[in-house]
Amino acid sequence: MNQHHESTGPSDEQQITLRGPAELADALPYLMGFHPNDSVVMVALHGGRGRFGGRLRLGIPQSAQEWPSVAEQLAECLIKGSERRGGRPDAIVVFLCQDPAEGETGGQVMERLRPFAQRLRTACGALDVPVLEALCISGSRYWSYCCPDARCCPVDGNPLAVPGTSVMAAAAAYAGIQVRGSLREMEARLAPLTATAGAGQQQALDSAGATLLPKLLDEEGRREVGGSTVKLARRLMQRLGETPVAMPSLCDLNDDRLISHEEAAALILGLQDRETRDRAAEWMEGPEAESALRLWRALARRCVAPYEEHAAAPLTLAGWVAWSTGDEPAARVALGLALRLDPGYTFAQLLHEACNQGLDPETLRRCLRGERTTRTVRRGHRTGRAAGTPSVRARAAGRRGTQPRTAGPGTATGRRRAGQPRTLGRRGTRTRR
Repeated sequence: MNQHHESTGPSDEQQITLRGPAELADALPYLMGFHPNDSVVMVALHGGRGRFGGRLRLGIPQSAQEWPSVAEQLAECLIKGSERRGGRPDAIVVFLCQDPAEGETGGQVMERLRPFAQRLRTACGALDVPVLEALCISGSRYWSYCCPDARCCPVDGNPLAVPGTSVMAAAAAYAGIQVRGSLREMEARLAPLTATAGAGQQQALDSAGATLLPKLLDEEGRREVGGSTVKLARRLMQRLGETPVAMPSLCDLNDDRLISHEEAAALILGLQDRETRDRAAEWMEGPEAESALRLWRALARRCVAPYEEHAAAPLTLAGWVAWSTGDEPAARVALGLALRLDPGYTFAQLLHEACNQGLDPETLRRCLRGERTTRTVRRGHRTGRAAGTPSVRARAAGRRGTQPRTAGPGTATGRRRAGQPRTLGRRGTRTRR
């Protein structure tokens, strides 16, 4: 089960009126930015007219034994999160989305998930927030768990609207809102290469690990690897930037061809160092952001078995750049995958929390710009520091100590001191910061 829920804050975009389960079901992909396969989605409603507020998504737990506790956690998270953002919900809409398994019908999916829907309704009601509507979407049809009228909500369900024909589709097109496809399709862009295609990449990672591991365990060697990693990443970003962007699937294929197994292996292992990863996070805006995002996605695809957990670093960087450039749906998908691989990865945890709380990424951008400026100044004043003046690193650390917990990638408690051993992963070295 994916324990890392996703939520978004209320939107001030163009307002439209949705009437009944049919229009609610059709609106879901536009509310999320993608079709949420195998997901429970909860949307907060505010005011007498039911204005959409916070949204929360979680993969449907496979075991029904988890449903009671998960329902309570989701209800509490959405309601308390909405309160922190300025207003307790007046009601909630629940969506359960799951495609039928082989030999199963949409109606059977609806009945199988009915106890989960009831648990969600009960959990919200226990917190004095009613569930206005609970829908199951499966096999291109929808069912209501709340409406008892067979005339509008028959036992066989109702077909979903033809894509692009509803009032929500028209409003979304006018506002420039795009549906990126399904959650499954978005995750596939970040999935590791298949065993056959990834054989050469695994060999390159094995070889790079044997070469880089001793250096990463030594402070001087670690700085050397960090510098070479940043330089290589810049070269690859320039290479990618010189190649026109095509449709997503073709773009990914072209990007994979532009990066050799050896280059990908060196970057993947180099990014396991927290300080090197934090420097790479500075490519977050302007012309370099698009190339950086393509590079991080490509590196995530190169984390083949048994190096899957090493993808936490490039996935988190991909999520950060997507969030920084305004693509919140893609950010949540990438960060959710990073946390699925490594639930203790601090940088992904902080970004995921900040994104879910509706914080402005500019706070983190300012922090990273400051880090970059500090590093530049530090290089230019080494002589002054040798004469006994306070180091820029010490002054920057003092400033970082006053920042909120989510202000930057290096602000997590328990930061590793220089000289402390790093966490070792399979066939390589990696850090969970």
